[in-house]
This record gives sequence, structure tokens and C-alpha cells, in this order.
Amino acid sequence: MSDAQSSQGVSYDGGGAPKQLSVKANMLWNSVGSMTYLACQWFVTIVVVRLSSGFDDAGLLSLAMSVVGIFSTFANFKMGTYQISDIKRENSLGEYMGFRCVTLVAAFVACMVYALFTCATYALVTIALFYAFKAIGLLIDILHGEDQINRRMDYIGKSFMLQGVSTFVAFVIVYGITRNLNIAIVAMFVAALLVLVLFDIPHCRRFTRVTVSLSAKKALFFLRTSLPAVIASVAASAIFAIPKQYLVMVSGDAALGIYASVAAPALVIQMGAQYLYGPLLDIFPRLFFDGDKKGFLTLLGKTVAGIVAVAVACAIVLEFVGEWVLCLLFGGDIAPYVYLLQPIIVSTAATAFLWFFGDLLITLRRFWANFAGNVTAFLSVVPLSFVCVNTWDMNGVSFAGAGACMLGVFVLFCFLVQTVRLGPGFRMRRVPANQARDNVDASVANSSEERV
Repeated sequence: MSDAQSSQGVSYDGGGAPKQLSVKANMLWNSVGSMTYLACQWFVTIVVVRLSSGFDDAGLLSLAMSVVGIFSTFANFKMGTYQISDIKRENSLGEYMGFRCVTLVAAFVACMVYALFTCATYALVTIALFYAFKAIGLLIDILHGEDQINRRMDYIGKSFMLQGVSTFVAFVIVYGITRNLNIAIVAMFVAALLVLVLFDIPHCRRFTRVTVSLSAKKALFFLRTSLPAVIASVAASAIFAIPKQYLVMVSGDAALGIYASVAAPALVIQMGAQYLYGPLLDIFPRLFFDGDKKGFLTLLGKTVAGIVAVAVACAIVLEFVGEWVLCLLFGGDIAPYVYLLQPIIVSTAATAFLWFFGDLLITLRRFWANFAGNVTAFLSVVPLSFVCVNTWDMNGVSFAGAGACMLGVFVLFCFLVQTVRLGPGFRMRRVPANQARDNVDASVANSSEERV
């Protein structure tokens, strides 16, 4: 069958195309599944602390997560956001999957070169293994994009549940037996791979063929179109990695392990916000480019209010039960560090808004606006890291990250206001040279020959 048939939701497993779910149902499935996955990943950081004799493995795992986070963002190449907002279905699933494979390989090389120069030698294997584990998730994300386009995010939610539970169980069993962090990460990799092969691929085949195909022209189109968003995304992911790495240099792995342990509950804000607005990223561009300004602004207001509500609720709850929860999870040794919690909440809320406004601008095809906001945050976090960590030690990570994110959010918000004022016709107001270039891009986007 053709790619055109694929884009219309033709079932390739012999049955009819699955019925679409409502927005509320999709949001519920995505939220429940994503939060389950997040909780399981958080429990992994708890298990490391509880089963090890100190905070060294926790610090090493946190370092691997931070470093891999920078380059997994590059591997993502913002294709997830671009894919689900591809409302004209200009690209096939196979092309998205093919490009993801290319970026995964390139990002791995860059990640290991970076780690070689910035991390201790003993951390290199852990970083490489954790990257392999994350790579499976990034492949699954492309399949999830097809699920979302077809409004069947129950598949996504179930996949997240399976990934979260299976990887957590695998980690607990293997780490409990071996006390070896690297072997435990390998077990997580195997569990995630099984979910990809046994669940996500069969379900995605109900909409289209799951293949890997990429033309040279389409690869160049993806590279040129999304490069500003990729650089911005890498910059955003490095905002907290930089102060964390500086904290390790100043205070050692144990300090980062303590900080990461206290920070774990607050990540619910950051990820919860993403799970809240994620299912809406294909709705925002439809409203905007259809000229429904009122509907767009109404949805925007509700989304911002939702993120604020999540942050405030978490802040209030953790103010009263934060110490009890941390001591229950990590033991009494963590009690002297509960003071880190509230600044962490502020920093994670600021990060959530940076992610949201950046992704929203991408769906509106304002790639350079997203670039400007995130790079502003990145450039500001470098001097802030030195000043804040040297002044406030572990709390300095939160202060540096929050300050940088707030500057970035301000820039992104200004661009969003400008975009809304101009309306969907802003792309037609460019100079003729840019119009001609866009026409070339459109031609390239519709080309699917010259497979490599």
C-alpha cells in the first residue's frame, strides 16, 4: 500500500482502523501511563539509594541521566513535536523512523566524546549503557506519534505502563542480586526492547506499516527545518546538567546523589506538565492555522492554568509531607537536606513552562523563536552556575536553573504574543526569497523517492 493510504489510518493487521478516542480520554490515558512510567523511573533512583551502601551509585546514575539527557534530546531532533503537529501528513512513519535511527547514531558518538572530556573514566560505561536504554524509548516515541495522530493515546498510556513496570522490576531484581549499576541498566534495556517488539510495533501496525525508509532529500529537509529547534532543545536539556556537573566538581558525587534524591518528588511537576499539554500539541496548530484565535487563546489559558495548578498543589503537599516522604523513601540520613525541596519545586515549574512555550512555538512553525528563548536560558545558566553553586552549594543548582529558565520563558512568551497578534498569515508576510525557499521545502517534504 502507498504512504497516502498509510496516512489515512488504513489497518495493516487485517482489520479496520481503530476508532478514535475523545480528547479527555486521550489525556487521561496519556497522563496515567506517563505518570506510571515517571513513578517507576523515580523508584529506580530510590532503589539505588536504599540497596547501596552510600550515595555514590545514585550520583553516578544521576550523572548518566543528565549527560544522556543532553544528547538524547539531540537524537530526538524535536521530531516528536514536529511529527504530531504534521497536520497535513507530509511525511510517512517510515521516514520519521529512518531519521530517528540516523540521529540516534550521531548523538551517541557526540555523547561519548562529550563524556570523555567532561566525566570521570569510570562513568563512561554507565553513560553508554544508559544511552542504549534511552534509545529504545526514543524509537518507541516515533510509534507513539502515529498513535497520537490517530487519536489512540490509550496505546501510548499502556506502553508507558509496560515500560515503567518492566524496567523497574528488571532493575530491582538485577541490582538487588548483583549490586552492579551497569548490569542493572542492561536489564532495563532488555525490558524496554521487549515492550517495543511485543506491544508497540503490533499496535502501530493497526494504522500503518512500521518500516524504516528515508530519502536523501527528506533527510536534508528534516535537518534544515528542525535544526534550530534541536539546538534549542539541547540547550534546554543542558540547563540543569551544567550546574549539576559543576556541583560534582565542587562537592563530589555524593552531593549530587543527595540533590537528585531530594529532587525526585518534584519532577512530578515538570513531567506532569508535559503530559498535560502533550496531547494538545496537534490541536493548538489546528486552531491557530484555521484562524480560531479565541479557541486557541482559551486552550492556552486552560493549559497554563493547569501547569500552575500542578505546581502549586505539589508545593503545598510537599511542604507538609515532604520530609516524611523523603525519610520514608531514603531513610533518616536525608532529613538534613529537606531544605532543598522548595527551591527545586520552583526550578521544575520554571522548566515546565520553558518546555511548554518552546513546544508550542514549534507547532506554530516558529523554530527560530524557540531557538532564541532556549539559547537565552542556556547562556545565562553558565555564569549563574558558578555564582549560585559557589554561594549556596546544592541549592545553587536550583537557583541557577530557575533563573535561567525564567529568562528563557520571558523571551518565548514575547515571541508567542507576536505570533498570535500576526495570526496564521505571518508566514505569508515574509520576503519573496523566503517564500520561494518555503516552496522548495514543501516540494522536498512531499518527495519520497531515492530511498537510502
